[in-house]
Amino acid sequence: MKLKTVALVGRPNVGKSTLFNKLAKSKISIIEDTPGVTRDRIYTEINYLDYKFNLIDTGGIDIGNGNFNNLIEIQVNIAIDEADVIVFVVDSKESITENDKYLANLLHKSNKRVIMAFNKTDNKESLIHKYDYYELGFSEFIEISAEHSKGITDLLDLIVLDFPKYSREEEDKRIKFSLIGRPNVGKSSLVNAILGSDKLIVSDVAGTTRDAVDTVFKYDGSDYVVIDTAGIRKRGKIYENIEKYSLLRSLKAIDRSDVCLLVIDYLDGIREHDKHIASIAIEKGKALVIIVNKYEEADNSKKNEFIKLIRSEFQFLPFVNIVFVSALKKKNIHLIMPEVLLAYENTTRHIQTSVLNDVINEAYNLNLPPSYKGKRLKIYYVQEEETKPPKFVFYVNNKNLVHFSYYRYLENKLRENIELTGTPIVLKFKNRSDK
Repeated sequence: MKLKTVALVGRPNVGKSTLFNKLAKSKISIIEDTPGVTRDRIYTEINYLDYKFNLIDTGGIDIGNGNFNNLIEIQVNIAIDEADVIVFVVDSKESITENDKYLANLLHKSNKRVIMAFNKTDNKESLIHKYDYYELGFSEFIEISAEHSKGITDLLDLIVLDFPKYSREEEDKRIKFSLIGRPNVGKSSLVNAILGSDKLIVSDVAGTTRDAVDTVFKYDGSDYVVIDTAGIRKRGKIYENIEKYSLLRSLKAIDRSDVCLLVIDYLDGIREHDKHIASIAIEKGKALVIIVNKYEEADNSKKNEFIKLIRSEFQFLPFVNIVFVSALKKKNIHLIMPEVLLAYENTTRHIQTSVLNDVINEAYNLNLPPSYKGKRLKIYYVQEEETKPPKFVFYVNNKNLVHFSYYRYLENKLRENIELTGTPIVLKFKNRSDK
């Protein structure tokens, strides 16, 4: 069943993102007193009673001059086109503005169902301008205070009034992957290239994408979710509170991903922070693909040189594949999804216990672990305990006898014999007596 879609629209600073977070019951959108903070459309799924629907937060339209106003208006128009119901959020404490009138005109042209939400109605005095908004010509109204949770349930009841009840199905099995990396390496451009649309705002200004943006798309007959994240800056270079929120969004996007695509700027080269970002994904157990963007060279020798550089700088990622693309030229974009699927397949791989033990027994007999004070590590058997990432439990005589170098040896032998490209793996050692 296709979910209905609800869009929150309004001029800047009327509380759309606060309302969005209240409805979503989590801090997904950035909340800041700076107008224009929510630039891209932000998506989430809402579960309410027997209903489920998509919710979109949008940037506030300001018809005054500004760097992103035209782009934001495009995004709002796309959100309006996608929506089945639009919640037009206005500030009841302020009189009607030209921005409100401009938005009302857009909404009337859409012929969509519109609910006007009078926000910030904390007391009777805050409703002094309520009746001014009636002249905008909408027939459905509700008083709310997103900050104080007033009227939220009533608003939800109004939103789902004509929605079909959602039949509980299996949990969402769509593969989710995120694009992570430093600001301005071309992540949003890559998402647009993958989607074949201009769904995200793209500009040459570093940090344009401040939120993580989910987009569902179809590839080879199946649905996938791509998450475009705000560029992760070094902590020491985060000057705005907004940037801090963006870092949190990016980290949460990594948490929600099955596969992460680390985007590196070929023209800018490899930076120390690229390695830090990759380590975050690996520490969180995420499958990984390295995407080198802005590569438009015809000379393969330069590509090979850059691969050697990556392998040298990312020595902790020998199992990760590298794809060279150009989002601008739409070059090699078709190579991305197969790598996503390969990494996902491997991070979810179930390996038979008999196969695991054959590999480890052969590795053990080929290279016995060193003895320590007359004692030597013995491996009785091994089994896979979890996936995403694969976790292998080794039952041994004494886990304290496992040397780091032997840990690496066993990991390498597993990778040599089992297809585990793109995914970290975890080796866990337990004393058999503790079982």
